[in-house]
Amino acid sequence: MTTTPDNRFSDISIIHKTYKFYLALYSTNQFLPKRDRYTLGVKAENISLEILETLYLANSKAGNIRLELLEKADVKLKVLQAVIRLCHDTKALDQNKYLALQSALQEIGKMLGGWIKTTKS
Repeated sequence: MTTTPDNRFSDISIIHKTYKFYLALYSTNQFLPKRDRYTLGVKAENISLEILETLYLANSKAGNIRLELLEKADVKLKVLQAVIRLCHDTKALDQNKYLALQSALQEIGKMLGGWIKTTKS
């Protein structure tokens, strides 16, 4: 029996959104120019995977440890946004793909901010 990502992550929507973001980024990277694909593209993919890993860890912890992990994920998310912006500013990424990726990152950021706020209280 094959489990789809939608079923595995239905209770943790931020992880599902981050997973979907990585899939979109992965398919977008194949269209980057070769020199950008192996620098900015790989960097963006690695940061995305680090965020996903950090969110899984945060979900398995509680209290201050969870808060620290969520804040770490928030910093990584900001760095990822900067890398995606660099891809656009260097003309490696076209406007439509850039806007789609940034929109997804903004949504993930809002969800992460809400999780951080909930964890603090």
